[in-house]
Amino acid sequence: MTESVKYREFVKPGINENDLSQVRAVVADVKHVFEKVEVLEGIQAVHKFGASSAKVQAVLLGHLEDLGFTSERKGLFKDMNVAGIRPDYYMPLPEGGILFEVERGKTIANNMDLLDVWKTHICQEAKHLFLLVPNIRITEKKKEQKIFASVEKRVGTFFLEQTHPIDVSSVHLFGY
Repeated sequence: MTESVKYREFVKPGINENDLSQVRAVVADVKHVFEKVEVLEGIQAVHKFGASSAKVQAVLLGHLEDLGFTSERKGLFKDMNVAGIRPDYYMPLPEGGILFEVERGKTIANNMDLLDVWKTHICQEAKHLFLLVPNIRITEKKKEQKIFASVEKRVGTFFLEQTHPIDVSSVHLFGY
Protein backbone atom coordinates (compact mmCIF):
# COMPACT_ATOMS: atom_id res chain seq x y z
CA MET A 1 0.00 0.00 0.00
CA THR A 2 2.26 2.74 -1.25
CA GLU A 3 -0.40 5.36 -1.87
CA SER A 4 -2.36 7.12 0.82
CA VAL A 5 -5.92 6.25 1.68
CA LYS A 6 -8.42 7.71 -0.78
CA TYR A 7 -11.44 9.59 0.54
CA ARG A 8 -14.74 10.82 -0.89
CA GLU A 9 -17.69 12.41 0.89
CA PHE A 10 -21.34 12.30 -0.18
CA VAL A 11 -23.77 14.57 1.68
CA LYS A 12 -27.54 14.78 1.42
CA PRO A 13 -28.65 18.33 0.56
CA GLY A 14 -29.99 20.35 3.48
CA ILE A 15 -28.01 18.62 6.22
CA ASN A 16 -27.31 20.80 9.26
CA GLU A 17 -23.67 21.92 9.09
CA ASN A 18 -23.24 21.64 12.88
CA ASP A 19 -24.26 17.97 12.78
CA LEU A 20 -22.00 17.38 9.80
CA SER A 21 -19.08 19.11 11.51
CA GLN A 22 -19.16 16.44 14.26
CA VAL A 23 -19.01 13.72 11.63
CA ARG A 24 -16.20 15.47 9.77
CA ALA A 25 -14.21 15.67 13.02
CA VAL A 26 -14.50 11.88 13.27
CA VAL A 27 -13.45 11.62 9.60
CA ALA A 28 -10.29 13.57 10.47
CA ASP A 29 -9.59 11.20 13.38
CA VAL A 30 -10.08 8.16 11.14
CA LYS A 31 -7.74 9.65 8.53
CA HIS A 32 -5.10 9.97 11.27
CA VAL A 33 -5.54 6.27 12.05
CA PHE A 34 -4.80 5.49 8.39
CA GLU A 35 -1.60 7.55 8.58
CA LYS A 36 -0.13 5.24 11.23
CA VAL A 37 2.59 2.98 9.87
CA GLU A 38 1.37 -0.05 11.83
CA VAL A 39 -2.12 0.38 10.34
CA LEU A 40 -0.89 0.83 6.77
CA GLU A 41 1.49 -2.12 7.04
CA GLY A 42 -1.12 -4.23 8.83
CA ILE A 43 -3.72 -3.67 6.12
CA GLN A 44 -1.13 -4.26 3.40
CA ALA A 45 -0.19 -7.57 5.01
CA VAL A 46 -3.79 -8.87 4.99
CA HIS A 47 -4.98 -7.36 1.69
CA LYS A 48 -4.36 -10.53 -0.31
CA PHE A 49 -6.46 -12.66 -2.62
CA GLY A 50 -8.92 -14.74 -0.61
CA ALA A 51 -8.51 -12.80 2.64
CA SER A 52 -11.58 -11.72 4.57
CA SER A 53 -12.63 -8.26 5.69
CA ALA A 54 -12.39 -9.55 9.26
CA LYS A 55 -8.60 -9.44 8.92
CA VAL A 56 -8.73 -5.75 7.96
CA GLN A 57 -11.16 -5.16 10.84
CA ALA A 58 -8.70 -6.77 13.25
CA VAL A 59 -5.99 -4.30 12.19
CA LEU A 60 -8.33 -1.38 12.90
CA LEU A 61 -10.16 -2.63 16.00
CA GLY A 62 -8.15 -1.04 18.81
CA HIS A 63 -7.64 2.20 16.91
CA LEU A 64 -11.35 2.65 16.20
CA GLU A 65 -12.30 1.71 19.76
CA ASP A 66 -9.91 4.44 20.95
CA LEU A 67 -11.95 6.90 18.86
CA GLY A 68 -15.22 5.77 20.47
CA PHE A 69 -16.47 3.13 18.04
CA THR A 70 -17.95 -0.12 19.33
CA SER A 71 -17.26 -3.33 17.41
CA GLU A 72 -20.21 -5.49 16.25
CA ARG A 73 -22.75 -3.45 18.25
CA LYS A 74 -25.88 -5.51 18.93
CA GLY A 75 -29.40 -4.16 19.18
CA LEU A 76 -29.22 -1.40 16.57
CA PHE A 77 -31.84 -3.15 14.43
CA LYS A 78 -33.94 -4.66 17.24
CA ASP A 79 -37.16 -3.05 15.97
CA MET A 80 -36.67 -4.39 12.45
CA ASN A 81 -37.43 -7.80 11.00
CA VAL A 82 -33.65 -8.09 10.48
CA ALA A 83 -32.81 -7.67 14.15
CA GLY A 84 -29.72 -9.88 14.00
CA ILE A 85 -27.61 -7.74 11.68
CA ARG A 86 -24.72 -5.76 13.15
CA PRO A 87 -22.37 -3.17 11.76
CA ASP A 88 -18.63 -3.75 11.87
CA TYR A 89 -18.37 -0.65 14.08
CA TYR A 90 -20.79 1.91 15.50
CA MET A 91 -20.35 5.34 17.10
CA PRO A 92 -23.30 7.18 18.65
CA LEU A 93 -23.71 10.90 17.93
CA PRO A 94 -26.51 13.18 19.17
CA GLU A 95 -28.12 13.72 15.76
CA GLY A 96 -27.54 10.25 14.34
CA GLY A 97 -24.61 7.94 14.79
CA ILE A 98 -22.07 6.42 12.42
CA LEU A 99 -22.00 2.89 11.04
CA PHE A 100 -18.48 1.93 9.93
CA GLU A 101 -18.31 -0.98 7.51
CA VAL A 102 -15.16 -2.69 6.23
CA GLU A 103 -15.29 -4.51 2.91
CA ARG A 104 -12.59 -6.45 1.08
CA GLY A 105 -12.95 -9.03 -1.63
CA LYS A 106 -16.60 -9.26 -2.62
CA THR A 107 -17.56 -5.60 -2.30
CA ILE A 108 -18.95 -5.26 -5.82
CA ALA A 109 -19.75 -8.88 -6.73
CA ASN A 110 -22.04 -9.29 -3.70
CA ASN A 111 -23.28 -5.68 -3.58
CA MET A 112 -21.90 -5.25 -0.08
CA ASP A 113 -21.55 -1.50 -0.58
CA LEU A 114 -25.25 -1.21 -1.35
CA LEU A 115 -26.11 -3.44 1.62
CA ASP A 116 -24.11 -1.08 3.85
CA VAL A 117 -26.03 1.95 2.56
CA TRP A 118 -29.28 0.05 3.16
CA LYS A 119 -28.24 -0.86 6.72
CA THR A 120 -27.58 2.81 7.43
CA HIS A 121 -30.90 3.75 5.82
CA ILE A 122 -32.92 1.46 8.10
CA CYS A 123 -30.90 2.03 11.30
CA GLN A 124 -32.80 4.38 13.59
CA GLU A 125 -29.65 5.21 15.56
CA ALA A 126 -27.35 6.05 12.62
CA LYS A 127 -27.48 8.61 9.84
CA HIS A 128 -23.90 8.40 8.57
CA LEU A 129 -21.91 5.62 6.93
CA PHE A 130 -18.14 5.26 6.89
CA LEU A 131 -17.30 2.67 4.25
CA LEU A 132 -13.79 1.28 3.86
CA VAL A 133 -13.11 -0.54 0.58
CA PRO A 134 -10.02 -1.56 -1.38
CA ASN A 135 -8.78 0.88 -4.01
CA ILE A 136 -7.78 -2.06 -6.20
CA ARG A 137 -8.52 -5.76 -5.85
CA ILE A 138 -6.53 -8.38 -7.71
CA THR A 139 -8.67 -11.28 -8.87
CA GLU A 140 -7.74 -14.95 -8.95
CA LYS A 141 -6.88 -14.47 -12.63
CA LYS A 142 -4.56 -11.56 -11.71
CA LYS A 143 -6.88 -8.88 -13.14
CA GLU A 144 -7.30 -5.53 -11.41
CA GLN A 145 -10.72 -4.48 -10.20
CA LYS A 146 -11.05 -0.77 -9.39
CA ILE A 147 -13.25 -1.20 -6.33
CA PHE A 148 -13.05 2.33 -4.89
CA ALA A 149 -14.02 3.90 -8.23
CA SER A 150 -16.92 1.47 -8.70
CA VAL A 151 -18.26 2.03 -5.19
CA GLU A 152 -17.85 5.79 -5.61
CA LYS A 153 -20.09 5.71 -8.70
CA ARG A 154 -22.67 3.39 -7.18
CA VAL A 155 -23.01 5.15 -3.84
CA GLY A 156 -22.97 8.55 -5.51
CA THR A 157 -26.23 7.74 -7.29
CA PHE A 158 -28.06 7.94 -3.95
CA PHE A 159 -26.99 11.57 -3.61
CA LEU A 160 -28.00 12.89 -7.04
CA GLU A 161 -30.71 15.57 -7.20
CA GLN A 162 -32.90 13.43 -9.45
CA THR A 163 -32.99 10.41 -7.11
CA HIS A 164 -35.48 9.93 -4.30
CA PRO A 165 -34.02 10.68 -0.89
CA ILE A 166 -32.78 7.96 1.39
CA ASP A 167 -32.53 8.27 5.15
CA VAL A 168 -28.74 8.59 5.13
CA SER A 169 -27.27 12.01 5.80
CA SER A 170 -23.76 11.26 4.56
CA VAL A 171 -21.48 8.53 3.28
CA HIS A 172 -17.74 8.79 3.77
CA LEU A 173 -15.88 6.45 1.45
CA PHE A 174 -12.34 5.45 2.37
CA GLY A 175 -10.16 3.42 0.02
CA TYR A 176 -7.13 1.41 1.09
